[in-house]
Order: sequence, then C-alpha cells, then structure tokens
Amino acid sequence: MKPEPSERRGRYPLRLRRRPVPWDRQRPTWRDARPAVITQALKRAQARPSGNWYVVGATRDVRADRPLARTVAGREVVVWRNAAGRLVAGPGVCPHLGAPLAHSPVRCGTLVCHWHGLALDGGASAGWEPLPAHDDGVLVWVRLDDIGGEEPTPAPSVPVRPAVPGALEAVYVGVGVCEPEDVVANRLDPWHGAWFHPYSFVDLAVVGAPGQGEEDGFAVDVSFKVAGRLVVPVRAVFTAPEPRTVVMRITEGEGSGSVVETHATPLGPDALGRPRTAVVEAVVASSDRPGFRLARRAAPLLRPLVRAAAGRLWRDDLAYAERRCALRSSGRFPG
Repeated sequence: MKPEPSERRGRYPLRLRRRPVPWDRQRPTWRDARPAVITQALKRAQARPSGNWYVVGATRDVRADRPLARTVAGREVVVWRNAAGRLVAGPGVCPHLGAPLAHSPVRCGTLVCHWHGLALDGGASAGWEPLPAHDDGVLVWVRLDDIGGEEPTPAPSVPVRPAVPGALEAVYVGVGVCEPEDVVANRLDPWHGAWFHPYSFVDLAVVGAPGQGEEDGFAVDVSFKVAGRLVVPVRAVFTAPEPRTVVMRITEGEGSGSVVETHATPLGPDALGRPRTAVVEAVVASSDRPGFRLARRAAPLLRPLVRAAAGRLWRDDLAYAERRCALRSSGRFPG
C-alpha cells in the first residue's frame, strides 16, 4: 500500500513495505506508456534552446596537473584552469603538428604540449583559439556554436538544484552506442522503472503526465529500494529543460529538492560509424535531517557508492537506448 503524499515525510526516512508485490504481478504499464506521449515530450525538449552548450564532465575531474578531455560531436576539446583558477577550454588538437592535448600536462595553469612544448595559458596563441566554458560547481560545460547551430547564450541553462556546499554530489559518466535523443527518450519514459530496474525501484505509479495533470513533466510516486522490504517513498517529477538534459526532482518525501540531472553529450561515430553518446549524470542530494550532516562529511566514501548505483542503472538503460537507436536506424522502431 503506497503512502499518501503527506505521509511520505516522517520521523524516519525508511519505510517497511506492507504488502510487497512480486515483480510479475505488478500492474502492467504498457497501456499508460503511450509512444505518442513520450515522442511528443521528446519533440518539445528538442525544440527548446540549448545555447550551444554541451556538458564535458564533472567539476571535480578538472585536476591541477592535467586537462579534462572530451570529444564532442567529433570535436576534440580540452578543459583546465589557468593560473588564476578560471576555467578555460579550447580545441584538443595542437595547432602546431596536431598533437592530442588531452595527453599534455598542466603546469601552473598552463597547458604544455608534450610533443614540442607549445604553452597555452587559455588565451589565443599560435592559431589556438579558446572556447566559451562554464563551471556550475558540479559540471563543466563548453559552448560549440558551429556544432550547435543555435543562437548562443552567455551561459548554459543550469537546472535549479540544492546549494553545493550543503549537498552531497556525485557524477557518473557512461558511454553508449546511440544518439542523445535515445538517452532523453529513455528518461522521458518513467513507466519502465519498476519493470526494468526492480532492484532499485518498487511501487511505481505515474500520477501525472503531459495532458494528464502535469503541464510538461512526468510526476511519479515511487519507492527507492534499500534492502529487503525497506524502502524510501518519494514523489519525483521528470522534466526536459533543453534538448540534451532531463532532470528528476524530488518534490515530496525524503530529500525534497534533491535532483538527478541526466545530460547526453554526442561524442561522434565509433570505428564502425555508429553514433556514440556520453551520459553524464549528476546527483545533487540534500536533506534537512541532522543525520545528513554525517553523510555530507562522509561524501568521499559515499560518492563511489552513488556512482556505482548510477552505473548499474545505466548499464540497463544504455542497452535500452542502444536498442531504440538500432531500431530507429533500421526503420523498425514502433514509436
């Protein structure tokens, strides 16, 4: 029996499921998960502006001794901090003889090419031109106007999230053989959660969808499985603020205000010419419970556990996205 919204927040975050339902006896969701609803939500997301911003990776992965590198839509990009600590970004190919700057060290804020020693401090030099970059405290972004093809914006549209100093944040990165739209479509199908991920989600019910009580999001009552019959029930809302991002925000229950941001960054084709996409998922959790302060102090120990949990989910969901991409490519996708 699922608690009412007012009952989701109590003295203790954990609940004991009263009448667990076996996986094969839960209510089928295929009639509710109408392809047209998911497709239209995806189209609306794709029509929203991105300002040509792409997520590169986690803020914590920008180290002092080497750049953070990513290939975005076939373009090699490097990101690092200059001597003043400012985030800088630019092409990942040395303009001299094409060395991969991803393998070059950073010394005192200067990226030094390991082939012939060309030094880059983040300013234009020897044919190398910087790219607009942004650090939102959890993720780093780069703006690629010639790839995005949209009207550029000064900064990306970062979802509202808990303040980082008081939150527990962790970032997972995975790669799939698919396109960003396949990742976004996966996240805009909340109906699959308890069927495809029974090890993490139980008692899932979509209580609002576009045209069904939600203006342009999916409201879900779900319990996060902890162990055995112990669960944490919440209400979460999924929205897509831009073409390559889906945000899950807890609106009721434990950790209200916490978010899981899923960003899909196109990487370019693999050796077989198939599209590849990086899933960069940021978990930013907060709670006003006194015990959360202890969790915050234990963040270095908890982050690997959060990333491992996200990795388990995305091993399944990337298979889902890859299957969708393969069906689309062959013209056999039913949606």
